[in-house]
Amino acid sequence: MLKTSAALLSAAMLAGCVVAPQPYAPVYSAPGYVAVAPPAPRVEYVGVAPAPGYFWIAGSWGWGGARYVWRPGHWQAPRPGYRWVPQRWQRDGDHWREQRGYWSPERRREERRDDRRDR
Repeated sequence: MLKTSAALLSAAMLAGCVVAPQPYAPVYSAPGYVAVAPPAPRVEYVGVAPAPGYFWIAGSWGWGGARYVWRPGHWQAPRPGYRWVPQRWQRDGDHWREQRGYWSPERRREERRDDRRDR
């Protein structure tokens, strides 16, 4: 009788448990847009470069489909003729859009000087 009462009591208590989804999770409202601003960047320990000339590419928050995920920073060998443009989040109305980091062709000094003269 005691075992039956304990089993019924346990079943009644478990029947009262409700598993509900998270009340609010940031979602894409349109392809490439996130409704909630990214968290502040994490503090990273940079350490020593693995070889001379390497430079640090800072970690950043990326969108993982249902939440932000941290992409840790790393050392990168330089690419001759290119410069690194870091990742950033840009506000667009009431949403956020990620612009991932990329390698951009480095413009020569003469080209930049010509651009200034054309203005």
